[in-house]
Amino acid sequence: MEVLTQEIKISNSTVKVFIRREDLIHPFVSGNKFRKLKYNLLQVTKENQKTLLTFGGAYSNHIAATAFAGKENGFQTIGIIRGDELESKIEDNPTLKFAQECGMKFEFVSRDEYRLKDTADFIANLKEKYGSFYLVPEGGTNAFAVAGCEEILSKEDAIYDYVCCSVGTGGTIAGISNSASAKQKVLGFPSLKGDFLQKDICNFAKKDNFSLISDYHFGGYGKVNEELIAFINLFYVQNKIPLDPIYTGKMVFGVIELIKNNYFPENSKILLIHTGGIQGVAGMNIKLKNKKLQTIQFND
Repeated sequence: MEVLTQEIKISNSTVKVFIRREDLIHPFVSGNKFRKLKYNLLQVTKENQKTLLTFGGAYSNHIAATAFAGKENGFQTIGIIRGDELESKIEDNPTLKFAQECGMKFEFVSRDEYRLKDTADFIANLKEKYGSFYLVPEGGTNAFAVAGCEEILSKEDAIYDYVCCSVGTGGTIAGISNSASAKQKVLGFPSLKGDFLQKDICNFAKKDNFSLISDYHFGGYGKVNEELIAFINLFYVQNKIPLDPIYTGKMVFGVIELIKNNYFPENSKILLIHTGGIQGVAGMNIKLKNKKLQTIQFND
């Protein structure tokens, strides 16, 4: 699969920056969600399962992608959604409405219940209620997902000194780490607060070639501020590339700040991985409008 790579102009710098447009892979199952679901969907067929069950929050890219992929491949889908208050707000939520239109059935659980989603009792109760299903973890990260993400880089990408990506559950950076060339350094930009991700990534990463840059989460998962929104809007004006505010937008912001601070050696070649997530912009803009803040605009 050939994916578009575009150069980004960085003023007053010898560093060269390129962005891999994984967001263009598929209109609804874009970026790392396409990569993560690829081998999981093959495994569903291999196991002769008919139903996919997974987990996610209000504006989850993974929920939207799984719902569409299930519809396209003839599987039933079930989403266990964090936040029982969302049950009455589906029509006001672009992500959940889209997933429902794709045929996904929802079960809304409280945040306290949701924290138990990986326990044996929680899964057993789901199987008792729904029967047999193929379970895809939150964010889609498992061994099959990592195998898909290992295909993001090709041998031709060995020309880059650094490969940068956003980090959610850690599957994407693990896959990139595994397929990176010997001289490449992989940098991950977590969208969540906390240092727990290192261990999660090491469950799947086979190489010690990655580092996490934890200074650009903007307060944590789903958190944004006016500086980030203004950056995303300006980046679109300058490059005609849309960024999502949860993952890739924060990563690109971080990389450009690091360039300004001379983090990268002169004449470095950097590849940024755009992991998609643009579907979440509509939901974020609703939240921003409610707070009377600037919204994300991708107008030519």
